[in-house]
Order: sequence, then structure tokens, then C-alpha cells
Amino acid sequence: MHSQSLPAAAALRRLLGFGIVVLGLFAALQMGWQHLQRDYPAPVFAAFLAGLMAAGATALGALPVAFPQRVSDRVQDSLFGFGAGVMLAVAAFSLIVPGIEAAKAQGASALGAGCVVGGGILLGALALLAVERFLPHEHFIKGREWQSITTLRRAWLFVFAILLHNLPEGLAIGVAYAGIEESRASALATGIAIQDIPEGLVVAAALVAAGYRRRTAVLIGMASGLIEPVGALLGSIVVRVSLPLLPWGLAFAAGAMLFVISHEIIPESHRKGHEAFATGGLILGFVLMMILDLSFH
Repeated sequence: MHSQSLPAAAALRRLLGFGIVVLGLFAALQMGWQHLQRDYPAPVFAAFLAGLMAAGATALGALPVAFPQRVSDRVQDSLFGFGAGVMLAVAAFSLIVPGIEAAKAQGASALGAGCVVGGGILLGALALLAVERFLPHEHFIKGREWQSITTLRRAWLFVFAILLHNLPEGLAIGVAYAGIEESRASALATGIAIQDIPEGLVVAAALVAAGYRRRTAVLIGMASGLIEPVGALLGSIVVRVSLPLLPWGLAFAAGAMLFVISHEIIPESHRKGHEAFATGGLILGFVLMMILDLSFH
């Protein structure tokens, strides 16, 4: 009994120490980002820096997979639910509500603002659906799409799937920094970065479970967040060039997020019989992001 508990205790201490290091690095990254944001207040550059912070959080989350300890399915499903909850709150409080406010500020009635934001949500979801249909990729749940394609390696198919997850987050950051209050945009970026840490862990762990070597899985998981600063830059530039697109851009990002939540994250978190843990994680993530958003007002 004692000989079996010693390795477990050593593994626990190692994971605890690694967690402290990860939190310290994330705090340092956030402090550096805030410092650069003060020195370079341009919204486009601030959006790019926020996207880099989210990418860094994803990379930090993927690092624990390099250790031999396996993340349990229950923990993975709880983390999936947590990420879904954060994204739901981001879509509601940081994108849809500011989108309605922006439409009203541009002269739209309450009904008109609702129609504009509703249309933007539909466009965002349809855009992700189109990409999901026409871009060959691999789901974590259903496996490979476009079975006739044999020239693409499964690693690249996973990369395409991960990009579908992270692109809406980058767009949301960019649109927020280009058009709404800086405090609300900062809350959105911080919330996305928080959920990117468990997302990076889950992505890398899923790759290991699919048969990839740990080093490869960690590298792919770390690289999966690089689309976020690109999306942030794109979203901020588009909205800055044409400010009337702001409510549409916010709603578009919300629709894309809602598509990813419903199409991938929630089904993945429920498929192994841990629905209660996934639902608890979702509610916790939603409440945490709601409080975070309100605290920046």
C-alpha cells in the first residue's frame, strides 16, 4: 500500500508544482500584455496583443500533457463544460448585448437592433457550418469527414478542426477591441484566455488518446492557439475600417461561438457518461465569466 501511494504522491506534487509555474507564467504574460497595451493604445494593436495572450494561454494549457500522467475522462469532460460555459457567457454578455447596444446607438429601434444582431448570429453560424462542410477535418467525436481523402494526414485534419474552434474566439477579441468599451473588451479577452488553458489541455490530451506521441500532441495543442491573434487582427481591422459593421461583427462572432459550443463542445463533453460533471463545469464557467464581465463595468 505504501509503495503504491508514494508514486501517486510524487505525481501529485509534480502536477501541483507545474500548476504553480503555469499560473505564474500566465500572470506574467497578462502583466506584460497590460503594460504593452498602455504603451500602444491603438485598438488594432491591443486586439492583436489580446489574441497573443489567448494563444499563450492555450500553449500553457497543453504543456501538462508532456508528462506521462493521463488526464481522466471525467476531468476532460468537466473542462469541456467549463470552456462551453465561458464561451456562452462571452457570446451573451460580451458580444450579443454590446451588439444590440451598438445597433441602437447607430439609430436602430429595439426591434431593428434585434433583427440586426439576430441576422449576424445566423450569418456567423452559417459561415462555420459552411467551413465545417467544405473543409476536410476530423471531429474528436465523429471521426474523419470526407473519408475519401487519404492524402491529408490525420494530424492536419485535427489541426483544421482545432482552427474551427479557435477562429471565432480571435474574431470576437478583434471586434470587441475595435468597437466597444476597453473594459468590456478586456473582460472578454481575459475570459477567453481563461477557458483557453483547459482547452489547450483537452486538445493535447485528445490527440494523445487518438494515438499521437506526447511531444507531437503538445506541439499541435500549443500551435492551435496561433489562429487567435490572426483572427483578432482581422476582426479589428474590418470593424475599424467600417464602424457600421460593428453590431454585425459582434453578432457574427457570437453566432460562430454558439455553433462551436453546440456542434462540438457540448456533445463531446456528454458522450462518455459524465453529463453531470460537464453540466456543472458549464454552469461554473458561465457564472465565472458573467461575474468577470460585470466586474469590468
